[in-house]
Amino acid sequence: MNPHVTLLSVPGLGHLIPILELAKRIVAFGSIDASLLVLNTDASPAQSRLLSSTILPKGLNVVDIPSVEITSFVDEQTDIITRTSIIVRESLPHIESFITKSARPTVLVLDFFATAALDIAVGNLCIQKNIYFASDAACLAFMMYLPTLDQQVDGEFIHLSEPIQVPGCTPIHVDDLLNPVRDRNVDEYKWFLYHASRFPMADGILINTCQDLEPISLKALRENPILQQIPMPCVYPVGPLIHMDKPLVQSKNECMTWLDNQPYESVLLVSFGSGGTLSTEQVTELAWGLELSQQRFIWVVRKPTQANTSGTYFTVGAEQNNPYDYLPDGFMSRIKDMGLMVPSWAPQVEILAHKSTGGFLSHCGWNSTLESVLHGVPIIAWPLYAEQKMNAAMLVEELGVAVKPIVEKGEVVVRREEIERVVRLVMKAKEENVLRERVEEMKRRCLIALDEGGSSYNSLSQVIEKWKTSCIVENVSDDGESYV
Repeated sequence: MNPHVTLLSVPGLGHLIPILELAKRIVAFGSIDASLLVLNTDASPAQSRLLSSTILPKGLNVVDIPSVEITSFVDEQTDIITRTSIIVRESLPHIESFITKSARPTVLVLDFFATAALDIAVGNLCIQKNIYFASDAACLAFMMYLPTLDQQVDGEFIHLSEPIQVPGCTPIHVDDLLNPVRDRNVDEYKWFLYHASRFPMADGILINTCQDLEPISLKALRENPILQQIPMPCVYPVGPLIHMDKPLVQSKNECMTWLDNQPYESVLLVSFGSGGTLSTEQVTELAWGLELSQQRFIWVVRKPTQANTSGTYFTVGAEQNNPYDYLPDGFMSRIKDMGLMVPSWAPQVEILAHKSTGGFLSHCGWNSTLESVLHGVPIIAWPLYAEQKMNAAMLVEELGVAVKPIVEKGEVVVRREEIERVVRLVMKAKEENVLRERVEEMKRRCLIALDEGGSSYNSLSQVIEKWKTSCIVENVSDDGESYV
């Protein structure tokens, strides 16, 4: 009997989408089925719409885990990692109940912020424990090494005078450090370190990247002798996996109709992901910069927030948003012939796949990064939170598929003149744009990796065969006889 694969997501589209796509790819290999457990606590309306509009392949079942009460542990100021980790912790009885009732050999595949559920994988029913890392290999290597850094470094990482060196990897500039490790005295850091310290408990780590996209970091994770002492679970690059489904109801979206009438590769998509928000001042500067560039654009615009760059992470799809309330006076009328404003949400993958799209001003979340690369669209890197600054540095410095606006020393706002400059740089004619050539080549390599016989295809095939082999376990019947 083949095992049943139970995957556990956490709230947030940036985590749900990649693990949903992994689940679909697992069952596509055949002779194995899967259940995706979805935590309903703090689920956004956009998450519900995604699940209801997704066509599930035969063999994949989505299971709603009931909401749990967390108000005694969190408040409005609680950060994303802490809130997510508490939701997982309080949901463990429901998760364990589902696995126990299935009464089948079970492979667990857990989101990397759900490592508390690794403790469930005991006894004969849970035969393999795996983590799905829905970000990049450089970030994974950093997290694997973080418990060591935590012991070695005194004070704050951001006060170090030299870049942080993870063995075998590209050094991390202090300014590009992940947000969760910038203050070691807060709950966010403590939870981040907690998850990182539990990675060695896993039998394997599946990661949403491929060999050609991150050869340096993947080689370090496989071979570096210092990292191997942690110890290092086997790492399986199985990506890049992105959401490619067409909606169940085929209605022509306004922005898709608008794109149909634009010239080839002439439109810049401006979007900061499902959770990203800007300050009032930055929204104003971005509006002016886009207008000054005189380039066509679609802007997925959100109501500004003053202090929180992840302001809609748990509420995307529910926010009230009227761009006339906060954009510069007269902006909407002045740009009506060259720009389209889309409040809150747009079909990002469809836009990136459209022939008229020629650039992407992005927060550099890993999902958005992969979506842009897989559609051959160069990037203006505008990171906001989480690991996005590390992603942006890799896209600019290693892959050469992105440019990053320059922020003046002592400033936190990107000024309109700089926005105008980078927009014009990315949206130049194709024959002059080296960025396009590089991202097209990376697109080609990523698609080869995913295809049958490619590196990511073979990697996932290898781990599935390992799961099946582990399922051939010795059990004991009621009369005391052993059987397989």
